[in-house]
Amino acid sequence: MRDTRPGWSVADDGARATTRRLHWGCGGLPAPGWINSDLRYLPGVDLCCDIRQGLPLADASIAYVSSMHALQEIPYLELVGVLRELRRVLAPGGVLRLGLPDLDRAIHAYLRGDHDYFYVKDDEVGSLAGKLVVQMTWYGSSRVMFTEEFARELLGRAGFARVARCDFGQTSSRYPEIVTLDNRPRDTLFLEAEK
Repeated sequence: MRDTRPGWSVADDGARATTRRLHWGCGGLPAPGWINSDLRYLPGVDLCCDIRQGLPLADASIAYVSSMHALQEIPYLELVGVLRELRRVLAPGGVLRLGLPDLDRAIHAYLRGDHDYFYVKDDEVGSLAGKLVVQMTWYGSSRVMFTEEFARELLGRAGFARVARCDFGQTSSRYPEIVTLDNRPRDTLFLEAEK
């Protein structure tokens, strides 16, 4: 029988491993074998809390964190504090994997006139400029936009030592399963930062 308690990962052979991993900002997509955290009470959310008030996790208690398309919902002035909180719960050498909406890619798609790059449907917004704005603000829920340079700056201010850009489904870390939550490869900037 597989152990699916939050914070436990299950090896392919069914043996229980003690790797604790956090899925921060999981929304309605909690992942089995992860500690799923979100601001909202939703099915499968293990930790319902506002990270800005702190996560109810011990210092250095998590091997790695994955967060896909959640950080952009935090107001700019609170971003470094949120990243510091994620760093706090990571064990030494732990890794934070972020999936962020990639402003650079969106601008390039806009400049080359690529309507197909944008997820916004024509019956919602017909103009290319409108598609750029609506997608980057994700219908008003995104408060911050990210380029690689800006994200690296914020991670550095939060105390992360090494930052690497990664492709969809690829990792520079020693945790191959950190990529299992990756999504939206077309418009996502994937970064990994080490504590």
